[in-house]
Amino acid sequence: MLSGSGSVRGKGSGGSTSALKLLMLGLLLVCTSAKVYKRCELAKTLKQFGMDGYYKYSLANWVCMAYSESRYNTSAINHNTKQGKVWSTDYGIFQINSKWWCDDQKTKGGKNICGLRCDDLLNDYLGDDCNCAKVIVTESKGMKAWVGWNKNCKDKDVEHFVDGCGV
Repeated sequence: MLSGSGSVRGKGSGGSTSALKLLMLGLLLVCTSAKVYKRCELAKTLKQFGMDGYYKYSLANWVCMAYSESRYNTSAINHNTKQGKVWSTDYGIFQINSKWWCDDQKTKGGKNICGLRCDDLLNDYLGDDCNCAKVIVTESKGMKAWVGWNKNCKDKDVEHFVDGCGV
């Protein structure tokens, strides 16, 4: 029913509460949205999170790896299959795997070594991604855990990934 002020009223006084809930949900979605980074923007962000020189890998190696794994897309998800069944999933800009590093509540026998939810790797905040990548590179004794890095960056001149970025 319409009140004199033109607002819709139902039973009870939940109208303003519902509107507040919708507003909060909208703000949450905006704050945690996914992003496709530009090359230099990503280089600067990774540098801020201490990736340049971490475990003796140049910033260019980290940017190359992110490009090779996700094309700088924080919402990238890839399913790994065996015999037609998904056995693990890779998440985020670094394609961090649910079997070992994060918990997606779907992967049987997942270890969650980084101690985080895989969904936390799908937003534009890269702090948790970088912290987990540091754990991976330390535990794996290098960047060999990333197939994209092995194929496209390892033993290659990757400096063009940071050229002109001012980092």
